[in-house]
Amino acid sequence: MKVNDSAITHQGAPSRRVAVSIVTALSASLLALSGVRAQTAAPVSISLGDAARLAAKQNGTVVAARFRADQADARVTQRRAALLPNVSASALENGRTLNTATFGIDFPTATGQPPVFDPGGELEGPVNVFDARAHFTQSLFDAAAIATVRSAKASATASDFDADQAAEQAASNAAVAYVRAARADAQLGARVADSSLAEDLLRIARDQLTAGVGVGLDVTRAQSQLANIRAQLIVARNDRGRTRLDLLRQLGLPLDTPVTLTDSLAALRMDEALPTDQAAIDQALRGRADLRSIEAQLTAVERQLGAVRAERLPSLSAFGDYGSIGKNGGALLPTYNWGVQLSLPIFDGLRREGRTEEQTALRREIDVRRRDLREQASVEVRTALLDLASAREAVAAARERVQLAEQEVAQASERFRAGVAGNADVFTASLSLNGARTQVVDALAAYQAARIALARSQGGARELN
Repeated sequence: MKVNDSAITHQGAPSRRVAVSIVTALSASLLALSGVRAQTAAPVSISLGDAARLAAKQNGTVVAARFRADQADARVTQRRAALLPNVSASALENGRTLNTATFGIDFPTATGQPPVFDPGGELEGPVNVFDARAHFTQSLFDAAAIATVRSAKASATASDFDADQAAEQAASNAAVAYVRAARADAQLGARVADSSLAEDLLRIARDQLTAGVGVGLDVTRAQSQLANIRAQLIVARNDRGRTRLDLLRQLGLPLDTPVTLTDSLAALRMDEALPTDQAAIDQALRGRADLRSIEAQLTAVERQLGAVRAERLPSLSAFGDYGSIGKNGGALLPTYNWGVQLSLPIFDGLRREGRTEEQTALRREIDVRRRDLREQASVEVRTALLDLASAREAVAAARERVQLAEQEVAQASERFRAGVAGNADVFTASLSLNGARTQVVDALAAYQAARIALARSQGGARELN
């Protein structure tokens, strides 16, 4: 069977045109989606202080804490309603029938006259009534309600401090994530420098082998060293990507947002004068939002305890209503009802006593937590100061080690280039330089982590820069 090649060409052309059209359409769609993505995830350049303050503003836990504070404010409004006027209106239209036997009384009649109602009972009605009126109540004095409002206000204040504490924690977490990202950048830079050195040593080894003054073992060593550095470079790149994702999550930004760190790890501040232990602790006791929150919680419980005890006191209120009432279709007459009521609780089955015991136990619990939190703040401050002092010394020692390792690499490289020795000494020195670079990066990151920990322990994470 003979196949017509021209027919195949003719029939295949439309298919190719369709395929090209489909590819073009898909490319346009992808470009459009890319444009939308670029618009929704604009690049961000951010410093350490900016990261802390942005997280304190829009991190999810902070937003949720602010909503809880709003709920506490709303509860204050609810408690205050017991002291404000209560006005309502009603309209009633009803009809009823009555059995006169249910009155329970006999209406007197004249002698010889039949009774007004059948003694066995009779049906009367229906009576159709329409009643429209306004109702009003107002508390004149209620010590328990007043104390309850004050307790709710203290609880709302505690919720505000809780929101501040959530913001402090978010700022601290974002700052730590920023330092980790900066550390990953520094590690990546160190591995790139190590890779450049390894490539240079491999080139020298190959040149010497070509010139007949080197050995193949030197080339193999150089290749092995370069492969090892490349593996470390892959790990460093992966760590850089992971720390970027963690930073974006802490900042509450879309995870596809390109972010640039304006502060490198080496450029972050290290010139602060360390405060004394007592000065730092005093600042923590004044500035920490969690300490102020637990103080407000203790105040709220004490006021609630006072509110329960105040329920034993008499309360005074006024009430009244005014409206028109009459038979349907008949004349409506205005009527009113008003009064002043004094209420005095006498016995409620020991309910108040039980609530008093509950609030007393809660007050003791919060007082224990307050003392423990104050001690925890002192420990955190002292620990951060110790870490700062040791980290500063570690940075100085690590930088000195880097300088010595660089000298060692330079001296070993000169001997290798001169053909006096093989490259084994160079690789040993380069491994030492690799470890020294990693150590200085870790020391710088540890110093910044201790600096953030001190700011968090004093309640000043949002003031980092």
